[in-house]
Amino acid sequence: MTAPLRRVTQRDIARMAGVSQATVSLVLNNRTDADVRIAPETRDRVLRVIAETGYAADPVARRLASRFNRIIGVFTYEPAFPSGSRDFFHPFLLGIEEYAERVGCDLLLFTSAPVVDGRRRIFHQDNRLRLADGCILLGREIDGAELQRLNGDGFPYVAVGRRDDAGGPVPYVGADYAAAVARLVETALRHGHRRLTYVGMGMTAESSQDRRQGFGAAAATAESARQVSAAPGSADATLDDLLADGSTAAFVEDFATAVALEAAARRRGLTVPGDLSIVTLGDPTVPVPTDIVFTGFRIPREEMGRQSVEVLTGVIDGSAGGLQQRLLPCELVEGSTLGTPDPAVDRP
Repeated sequence: MTAPLRRVTQRDIARMAGVSQATVSLVLNNRTDADVRIAPETRDRVLRVIAETGYAADPVARRLASRFNRIIGVFTYEPAFPSGSRDFFHPFLLGIEEYAERVGCDLLLFTSAPVVDGRRRIFHQDNRLRLADGCILLGREIDGAELQRLNGDGFPYVAVGRRDDAGGPVPYVGADYAAAVARLVETALRHGHRRLTYVGMGMTAESSQDRRQGFGAAAATAESARQVSAAPGSADATLDDLLADGSTAAFVEDFATAVALEAAARRRGLTVPGDLSIVTLGDPTVPVPTDIVFTGFRIPREEMGRQSVEVLTGVIDGSAGGLQQRLLPCELVEGSTLGTPDPAVDRP
């Protein structure tokens, strides 16, 4: 009978790399602060031996050494498992997973949260939040009362998306929607548009607030700058409203609504952008079939996911250096749906 292979230890790694066991521990725990100086070639030598031996640190030993489990929780206020590659939350999860793997952390997805008043809740009778060292919160709308309780409890967390204060500042990594919308409005003004309409969905989330704020600030010099709400499935009624107002450019918060609005215009023999320019203010939240490249912007979802883990690990180990609130730039898309208004079109 063959004797079982002996488990490789940190002492073995130290001997093979020609360094002290303390140095191996520092490399494993990724210590790079000013009090610890390890020559790059020494670090590389240790990492090479670790890779060659397939060494895996004991989780308990690692926890004792670093005081942390290296487990990051992910709590989603909407269903977390994407139904397809174009699911809105899929890129966030990809970014979270990528950076967690890079820093040697495992992810714990909290799925047992009960639904109360149509929303998942972090805090409940069987709350397992503290199984993780900290938590990333993901959702279009995050409950302010729960953020306030997290702040009061001092539990490390980071919200994906800008959030208003909740009993104190909220650490977040968000997209700079206000700046992105403002740039699109300025582009429309340069194209000669003077009657602009923001088509929202009646949402109160911070992301919607930021979009509306960016629109209002940039459209101040326009002849008319309205904000209206469109109910789902009301593309024809929204189009009637835009035509009655004489709007030449619609800035549409919801991608699916923009697709439906373009289709309604086409059914009536109108052209986009000749008769009406349509600008989208973000990515699809659900898969929407269309061959049209809309003028608008893309949300840096993967990078938001990556940086949320980066911020959270800094909060957990104390290296964050104060409150972290990051807004990342959106990428503008020069599509085919924003142009110069047709002067021949008879408008009210």
